[in-house]
Amino acid sequence: MNLRLIPGAVYLPKDDESKPRGEDAHFICVDEHTIGVADGVGGWARKGVDSGEYARELMNNSVMAVYSEPKGAVNPLMVLNKAYSNTKAEGSSTACIVTLTGQWLYAVNVGDSGFVVVREGKVIYRSPVQQRSFNCPYQLGNSKKCDRPSKAKVFKVVVEAGDVIVAGSDGLFDNMFKHEIGETVLQGTKSCMEAQSLACRIAGLALYNSFNRYASTPFMKAARKAGRIHRGGKIDDITVVVAYVVSSDASTHSLKYESCKY
Repeated sequence: MNLRLIPGAVYLPKDDESKPRGEDAHFICVDEHTIGVADGVGGWARKGVDSGEYARELMNNSVMAVYSEPKGAVNPLMVLNKAYSNTKAEGSSTACIVTLTGQWLYAVNVGDSGFVVVREGKVIYRSPVQQRSFNCPYQLGNSKKCDRPSKAKVFKVVVEAGDVIVAGSDGLFDNMFKHEIGETVLQGTKSCMEAQSLACRIAGLALYNSFNRYASTPFMKAARKAGRIHRGGKIDDITVVVAYVVSSDASTHSLKYESCKY
């Protein structure tokens, strides 16, 4: 069975007057069943550099690279290589690009942005995270200290109609556990929510946790494992892209019936 994606996204930049656009970026190419997320690395602010510019340029160049690929056969690593070579802004960024071909998700990831695949409320796959140490992800950039696309993880995952892909920056994954994302997706699909509405709900919960000093969060647990003291969530930019996996002959209007099968 051939499949396609019906996506929606939301971006919640953290409150920072010096960087009102935040440091995250993303793209959606509906007709090529491809999505991407990038997160500019905030450490550059100490040098007066807004790494959000790098992330946005990288994602814009990724869109152009997607449409330069053979139709229906997008190669995420090729896209990332092309986008990287054409990105000249200062700064650095994580990156995750995911495409659907047939029944397979093909993906490339650098750093701690990523995605999960949810089936019937359970996360059946989580993309690998690349970190050198706690809160220090691999990152693409033009500086000699930054990584190149050759460091990227490349992988593929088989999916089926009814699955839900949730991609995001670390602002999502540092503030919500996998089971929380899975449960929220299940509630959303039972309520026949559109992809963008579900993305908003997930992002809203991540935002709430990020300000909650008493919440148990993945970031808090990772900090404790690294010998650091941190309570509650992590205030950060939050990007969430939700994509419903449906059969290729399903109309947009029939999506609610596909997603309500749980």
